[in-house]
Amino acid sequence: MHDSNSAMQQNLFAAWLTSIAHGLLPGQCALCGQNCADPLCSNCIARHVHTPTERCTCCGIPLQSSDKSSLCGGCLSNPPSFDATVVATAYAAPIDQLVQGLKFHARLPLAATFARLLALAFTEDMICQIDLITIVPLSRARLAERGFNQAMEIARPLARLLKKPLLPSLSLRVRDTSAQASLPLSERRVNMRSAFAVHDRQKLTGQRLLVVDDVMTTGCTLNELAACLKRHGALRVTNAVFARTAPH
Repeated sequence: MHDSNSAMQQNLFAAWLTSIAHGLLPGQCALCGQNCADPLCSNCIARHVHTPTERCTCCGIPLQSSDKSSLCGGCLSNPPSFDATVVATAYAAPIDQLVQGLKFHARLPLAATFARLLALAFTEDMICQIDLITIVPLSRARLAERGFNQAMEIARPLARLLKKPLLPSLSLRVRDTSAQASLPLSERRVNMRSAFAVHDRQKLTGQRLLVVDDVMTTGCTLNELAACLKRHGALRVTNAVFARTAPH
């Protein structure tokens, strides 16, 4: 346990140093290299950060122009445990490079930019349906390896922008699952089964939650977490993800 704590502290310190280094270097856009105060310039945001006008209100995938419902066929036939999903942009090049830069290379300043862009995707009605903000937790081993939770880095500024309380420790990951991206679609749901537990049920009962993560692919992780939260008394669960993959 002591070794695990030491490794986590070292990785947290390394991530912090990386963040400071990025902050001290002359401001450049992470995509085009143009000088700017933020990690992304306004031109690259306008060019690359976009999302279809019509998305499934439940899972966030783009809807076809011929769709008559605000829900996709999958959510109509097999409703997930979560109730809604808010998306900032599609997970496609070159946005995928930015997400990987945050997650795997500790480019922490990107998280605040992701949060600002995600906040723009919310309507006033959506914000009114949120009581608490929480995150998709990492396992202790994954947190020690990475040094930070990218969902937490996005959730912290997002909570300030939406003016909602943040409770990141509401749930915990009790099983160290394989990385979802490394598994075929058929194995992802099984991989996440019983992966989460609730830390404090009293703070959860009757609450409308916003769960923050960086990327949503199949939705298995978010679905399993939403099911766990609702079993322990959550009234409503909405996902907030910076990027959403296209349906397979």
